[in-house]
Amino acid sequence: MARKRSKRYREAAKRMPPRGSRVATAEAVKLLQSIPHAKFDETVEVALKLGIDPRKADQIIRGSFAMPNGLGKTKRVIAFVEGEQAQEARDAGAIEVGTEDLAKKIQDGWLDFDVAIAHPAAMRFVGRLGRILGPQGKMPSPKSGTVTENVALAVREFAGGKIEFRNDAGGNVHAPVGKISFEVDKLVENIEAFVEHILSLRPPTAKGTYLQKVAVSSTMSPGIELAVGS
Repeated sequence: MARKRSKRYREAAKRMPPRGSRVATAEAVKLLQSIPHAKFDETVEVALKLGIDPRKADQIIRGSFAMPNGLGKTKRVIAFVEGEQAQEARDAGAIEVGTEDLAKKIQDGWLDFDVAIAHPAAMRFVGRLGRILGPQGKMPSPKSGTVTENVALAVREFAGGKIEFRNDAGGNVHAPVGKISFEVDKLVENIEAFVEHILSLRPPTAKGTYLQKVAVSSTMSPGIELAVGS
């Protein structure tokens, strides 16, 4: 059964470029901002189709990235750390700081946070939380930048808009790049910086065209293919 689209979506679709065409990033952002929107400040998202084999471990694309202009939203960050760095993490914006006590709080059902940062020395307390945090994508990991010796810096970056990303089973990477209310140049800078970062992660074993397609959309809009990539 075909999905029924809203009147707002159908109106926006009429203004989209012809199917298969690609437009400059700034033009795409201006078009997104000109179409009808929901009553909330929609998130602008970018989707990249990559020429990788997601079944091969050496072709997984994952990591973290700090958008040059943030995301327009403050994330709730907690930190598993002790000693002097605990206060530094609090000063950087962590809403909860601790080790064994914080792990127990989470085991008891508290999950009111977006990102968990951990010092390597505190991972002995975090390890037991894998079954809880793993399915939610909140388990600290060195590859995503959430296990680090500089906890305060990580807290500051993730609270201010640093994101974690990982390709899906189809070889696609999705990421928020800001709010529809952002100035055009700030959204363009975020999009282009993220695309460049993904380009820098090309696996040596990936064959053919690596960056196959890039599209941008807002929460409630159709996607617009960008004139970037091969």
